[in-house]
Amino acid sequence: MSTAIEPAVAAGPHAVEPAARFRDLLGAEWIKLWSLRSTYGSLVLIAVSAVLFSARAALADHHNWPNYSAERRAAFDPIHDAFPDEGWLFIVLAAGAVGAVMIAGEYASGQIRTTFAAVPARRAVVGAKVVVLAVVMLVVGVLAAGVSFGLSQAILADRGAGAALGDPGALRAVAASALLLPVCALTGLGIGALVRHTAPAIVTTTAVLLLLQLAFDTKRQWTAAIHNALPVPAWDRLVGNPYIMLNDHLATVPGSWAVLAVWPVVAALAAMAVVHRREP
Repeated sequence: MSTAIEPAVAAGPHAVEPAARFRDLLGAEWIKLWSLRSTYGSLVLIAVSAVLFSARAALADHHNWPNYSAERRAAFDPIHDAFPDEGWLFIVLAAGAVGAVMIAGEYASGQIRTTFAAVPARRAVVGAKVVVLAVVMLVVGVLAAGVSFGLSQAILADRGAGAALGDPGALRAVAASALLLPVCALTGLGIGALVRHTAPAIVTTTAVLLLLQLAFDTKRQWTAAIHNALPVPAWDRLVGNPYIMLNDHLATVPGSWAVLAVWPVVAALAAMAVVHRREP
């Protein structure tokens, strides 16, 4: 009798459902990310900004090259044409917005409750978001940085002014620009987990990534230290932006790499901690 009953009990309403595998969570987060219309718009903005602004800068120098003095030609930095600030600030904004919307949008719609009902392991859910977001934005970053560098240097090569990937600082600039996207996206994810509302999360992410650096000058050592510890100034240092050489307390290259490494790690850990402790 007991042998006949036990299977029924095991299959009854109190049966324990198997825990979701991490690869299943990755698949779910992949679908969620690409179901957001803002994802496509942001990636288009990244591609357009990277290609058009780098081409614009290179074409301007190509056109003006015959009028440059010998001193200016000697001091010319072709790598800066590949990663002009005005274009890459749009990229920073778009990448940060993707990360912020990825989690804040789920809170705003209430879908996060369904997610946690299906998968009570909240930190695993956030971990899956982090992995999917980091991989997607890294791939986009590699493409954006690679195309920007290749296109701009091909334009300048006609004047004999282009740089090769093996030239000093070139590979570092491409790598830093590729990494800037996942750094900003994961920063947005961390802020989105804290704020939980889409529009405020995007505004806060924009303020942290783009505006906060303006609050700290580089003349005093302690304010320069804070300024140099922000993602965009660290990226500026790694790509060799000539304008930051006026910084009275110029950041070191290893220190700038450390900044790009610490920000996404801290943001991911903060998101996990907040989501685990706070009720949706």
